[in-house]
Amino acid sequence: MGVVLPIRSLLVEEKTFFSPEDITALATAFEDTLRTLRMSDRNDPIALMVAKKIIELAKQGEHNPERLRALVISQFQKRLC
Repeated sequence: MGVVLPIRSLLVEEKTFFSPEDITALATAFEDTLRTLRMSDRNDPIALMVAKKIIELAKQGEHNPERLRALVISQFQKRLC
């Protein structure tokens, strides 16, 4: 059995409907974002923040993993500046 990603857990908790393809895209965006941030601990509170932000953006209609990653990274950089 594979590792349960925080983003998948959040999708179940929120009872948010996304197609299987969308869920794959969101999981890809999540993993790519954490890799870009050089984060390996999926239990880190920042990983949860990343997952929530990706879901928020997806609810607004963005499902492209590369754009999701770029948007999340951009928003995190703004907070750090």
